[in-house]
Parts: sequence; C-alpha cells; structure tokens
Amino acid sequence: MSSRAPRPAARILLTDPAGRVLMFRFTPDDRPPFWCTPGGALDPGESYEAAARRELREETGLDLDCGPQVARRVVDFVTIEGVPVTADERYFAVTTQTTDIASAGHTALERRVMRSWRWFDPAALAAQDEPYFPEDLIDLLLANGGGHGI
Repeated sequence: MSSRAPRPAARILLTDPAGRVLMFRFTPDDRPPFWCTPGGALDPGESYEAAARRELREETGLDLDCGPQVARRVVDFVTIEGVPVTADERYFAVTTQTTDIASAGHTALERRVMRSWRWFDPAALAAQDEPYFPEDLIDLLLANGGGHGI
C-alpha cells in the first residue's frame, strides 16, 4: 500500500456579478479532461489566505483579497504530475466585476494542461458532461451566494 503525500491547497470560488463561476479545463495526458476552480498547493510556510491570493493572481491576473475561508474539503486524488495526495483544500469565495482573465502567470505545466476556461452559470454547470471539481460545487456556490472582492 502506497502512502499519500499531504497537499494543503487553496481554491477560489470566483464568481461574476451574474453568479457565474470561473472554471479551468484541464487536459492531462493520463486521464479524460475535467474542470476545476482556480487554486493550487500552498508554498512552504504560506498560509491558506496568502496562497488563495497568490493562486488567484497567477491563474487569472486578478490581485484581490480573497476574504475568509468559506469551506474545507479533504480529498484523495492523483495530481497532474502523478503524485497520490491527500489534499486539505480550503475554499475562498470572491466576486469580481471583470470577466477578463490573464494567463501570463501560468506555470509551464498549467500552460500545457489548462488551455481554456469558462464562466459557468449554475444551469450550464449542471448540464456539463465532463467532470468538474469539487463535485458539489453548485451546492457550495449556493451556500456562499457571492463572494468578497471588487
């Protein structure tokens, strides 16, 4: 039995004023495509709050205060790099007035596997035929009805 590496991560529920949520489409080589909210692993010594702001800035170009944590999930999965992890994911709700996304801060890996993004309203997300994470995203958005931001 193999052990899983711990992976603390910050994820952002980024919504626009119309209530649509931003999702990135991942196209890894070893599994079918899937959609995920912005966010990622903490850097050593980094707080969840600082990681949320950094990840939001790197993945979207938006430099916003992400406010307090609104949810937590502990999940097992295999990362894009092939590492089995137990992820301690903390979620932050942010609302932005702009839907323009800048991907200049993406890492080489992100540029390879995160080539597209889309703003989903709840109906479009429910009708989505590719998997998305977290799987209970619609309930999470409803529970947090908007976010903190500009």
